[in-house]
Amino acid sequence: MENHLHLIASAENLSREIAAFKSFTARSVIDWLKKNRTEYLLEQLKFHKQLYKTTQEYQLWQEGSHPQAILSQEIFKQKLEYMHNNPLRRGYVDDPAHWRYSSYRNYMGMKGVLAVDLIDM
Repeated sequence: MENHLHLIASAENLSREIAAFKSFTARSVIDWLKKNRTEYLLEQLKFHKQLYKTTQEYQLWQEGSHPQAILSQEIFKQKLEYMHNNPLRRGYVDDPAHWRYSSYRNYMGMKGVLAVDLIDM
């Protein structure tokens, strides 16, 4: 989505992995924006940065996350379908397979843009 991310992930220390993901992607995006001189977007990241964050110039990610434990196949399927249908609900595509970065294509046996470890539903 243009302003948020849904993912299903597991790790021994998931909060550490999410922090590393956010740090890496923020640095990559900001470096790209600087290299490509996208001043307007950089100014937006600077303007919306939390005031107490004095050691950084920009803020890409909102603090925190909203993790939900997936304790059954039923919950897993519900979360996966929610993620796959999110671009449809927003009116961006007519078919979940048309959303470029969705894992829907992977689950349908089609080539996806990103590598996905599939979990049986």
